[in-house]
Amino acid sequence: MIKKPSRNDVRKKRHLRVRKKISGTTEMPRLNVYRSNTNIYAQIIDDLKGETLVSASTLDKGANMPKGSNVESAKAVGKRIAEKALEKGIKSVVFDRSGYIYHGRVKALAEAAREAGLQF
Repeated sequence: MIKKPSRNDVRKKRHLRVRKKISGTTEMPRLNVYRSNTNIYAQIIDDLKGETLVSASTLDKGANMPKGSNVESAKAVGKRIAEKALEKGIKSVVFDRSGYIYHGRVKALAEAAREAGLQF
């Protein structure tokens, strides 16, 4: 009997396929989104150097981030990552949705980052 792949296995496969095509550079780093059942995370990554330039999540302490993984907290994380990026002089990024559908929390994070000043 053949085992059916899980939704996350399919997402990971899609993510690897997309990552072959997009990469963050020093001029235009990659905005990566990871969504778990309980939290949402965002990182701005320079793939050439292999380092994370800026990160934000619902677990950040002292940032008055709403807890949990819902649309409101995704908007807060998107706004926070854009503010941190602009402080570091990063204005434009390549959006990497990590194989997730551009809907709900991922869409809310992206739109909040755009409204706060990031271009992608």
